Amino acid sequence: MTTQPLATGDPLRLGPYRLLGVLGEGGMGKVYVGRDDSGAPAAVKVLRPELAHDQHLAQRFVREADMARAVTSKGVARVLGAQTEGGRPWIAAEFLAGPTLDQAVRAYGPMDVPTVRALAAQLARTLHDIHAAGLVHRDLKPANIVLTSTGPRIIDFGIARPEHGLTLTTTGQIPVTPGYGAPEQVLGQRVGPASDVFSLGAVLAYAASGRRAFDGGHVAAVQYEVVHGTPDLSLVPPELQTLIGPCLAKDPAFRPAPPQVAEAFAPPKGADRAWRKGPLAEDIKRREAATKRLAAPADTVVASTAPSRRRFLTGAAVGVAVLGAGGGAGAWWLSRGEAKSPTADVPPAVPTPEAAFVSAIDLKPGEGPKALWGPLDVMAAEGELPLPVRDVVIVQAKTGGLLALSVTNGKERWRAKDIEADAGFVSVADRLVVGVDKKGVLNAFVASTGAPVWQTQSDVDDVLAADDTHVYLVTKDNELRAVDAWTLATTWTRPMTSPRSQNGPAKAAVGRKRLVIHGRDGHCAALYTETGETDWEIKDQGTDGQTPALGDNNAAYFGGRKLTARRLDRGDFLWEEETGLGGNWGTPTAAADLVFAVNSYNAYRYSTMVDVHFPVSDWYEVLDGIGPGTVNPPAVEGATVWLHSPDSSHVKVVHKDTHAHLFTIEMKRQGTYQLASAGNRVFVARAGRIGALPVLGV
Repeated sequence: MTTQPLATGDPLRLGPYRLLGVLGEGGMGKVYVGRDDSGAPAAVKVLRPELAHDQHLAQRFVREADMARAVTSKGVARVLGAQTEGGRPWIAAEFLAGPTLDQAVRAYGPMDVPTVRALAAQLARTLHDIHAAGLVHRDLKPANIVLTSTGPRIIDFGIARPEHGLTLTTTGQIPVTPGYGAPEQVLGQRVGPASDVFSLGAVLAYAASGRRAFDGGHVAAVQYEVVHGTPDLSLVPPELQTLIGPCLAKDPAFRPAPPQVAEAFAPPKGADRAWRKGPLAEDIKRREAATKRLAAPADTVVASTAPSRRRFLTGAAVGVAVLGAGGGAGAWWLSRGEAKSPTADVPPAVPTPEAAFVSAIDLKPGEGPKALWGPLDVMAAEGELPLPVRDVVIVQAKTGGLLALSVTNGKERWRAKDIEADAGFVSVADRLVVGVDKKGVLNAFVASTGAPVWQTQSDVDDVLAADDTHVYLVTKDNELRAVDAWTLATTWTRPMTSPRSQNGPAKAAVGRKRLVIHGRDGHCAALYTETGETDWEIKDQGTDGQTPALGDNNAAYFGGRKLTARRLDRGDFLWEEETGLGGNWGTPTAAADLVFAVNSYNAYRYSTMVDVHFPVSDWYEVLDGIGPGTVNPPAVEGATVWLHSPDSSHVKVVHKDTHAHLFTIEMKRQGTYQLASAGNRVFVARAGRIGALPVLGV
């Protein structure tokens, strides 16, 4: 869910609520985030103006308000106010700071037995309150349950009906989420309180297993399973299967009543700790803290179709606070225009100017090639690694900010002085360079020219990685967020997989629709780039490795305590390798189906064979010098591999295939070497100086 800025035609105020942004919209209306004069936030649902004169729809909207106000249970989102006569009908409901059950299970996995018991008991009591008010919710599902610090709350009475009412649709029309509606709803029959109990059973099965009890390849198949099939509870703990099963009875008469469910699931003492301690509780606390930021003075948010940069940034921060899930889908577009995309004028990626190969015949024994340019004293010492992007190489400038140098001659192409380079910078499709400024605002520039393109978000702490469409970042509240670099929409937000660490920010890489993160606490995780869900994890990998290396052979490699290889798209174990002499592995480099890695003593070239769970060692090189080594990765370009010595005194260059020693590079000054390569060049940096050298051909 993302926040959009107010647009032309959107109201600025409804009743006591000043509107700050758009949470979402559907066929009947829009939902805004609003704030009253005391600073309390609310979700305000408004009927579309063109539908306000439709008597049937207006009555349905009024009925929703009445249904929600009729329930006074602590387990639902309270209705704060409503206007159903005159003007545009609207409903204001309590804004709940917490993830939905669906989001929580996706982020943290299935809940344990005590937590499911606590969830079931509280939801059952709330359903009893709803039914006592003479209503049937009719759309209970994980997305309609918000987990707060005081427990689960049920939201959305959009299709709730009096207990004696018939279904709103005929057979075959689906008013609820497939897999959660009761068989009688699917068949268009009379719906009563027992249908909510069926939905509750499906919700609890999902919470306990992370999988729907009824599933299929398409909606009709799912609904057939609901009516005729057996629920899949195979991943539900056995002690819960016997409790959930009766709720999913096909015949409503055989389902227990909510008080019976609450009694059967009675949780042990302290079972509600999930709302008070642990990762989920921390997530809730972050969202609560963000919501409190809405109590800013009223004049800090000014609605406008063409906001100033300051006004947008304030509004973006509000959007983050309201959703607890990422703000700023709208942004201050530097390429302004009434209907113009912020990236409409971004040119295609320029060609990569390739350097000519050198020949070993032309080199004297042990002597390296002449530098293409440099070394230039323009970089920050021990800063971020150089980032080659087609015709420029982006570095952390000595005087602060980003500096783009021409790859052909090292001349300055552009600067972005306000960017906080320590927070990371990435390339999107080789067309944009994206970084974060000192105020936490995400900035994008045309890679080749440095022309500013857009600014968005306002709470960014670190920029992790990017692919051709998205930038992946970490917020100041330790939320992980995917931002579409071309539309500026927030695709998803979830808690960061690793807590902050004194070892520095996490590092990440993207491949095969996976965002692979190596946290500085030693925890590694691969997330689906489309949803942010966790695919697989590695614990206790260590902190010496930095960015994961992703090979063309569907493998992900990690440095640290061990050199570890996992299958990228599933996380299957491939192999792992100790150093053999103590110490740790630095960041590996993947090249095609090979991986190159350095520890405190040796450098290795490994390959991975199918169904062989140990690395195939193609060669290893004993490195000169004694020292701690470096976490920085080696460089692989052309026929050469560039390896930093353990004492950081020099860089040894060997032949990629034969591992024959070719030459040694030494750069004056003290400090670790930083290597990057592209276009038949290797960029060598040390202690603030950077130069470019050619390589031998393949």
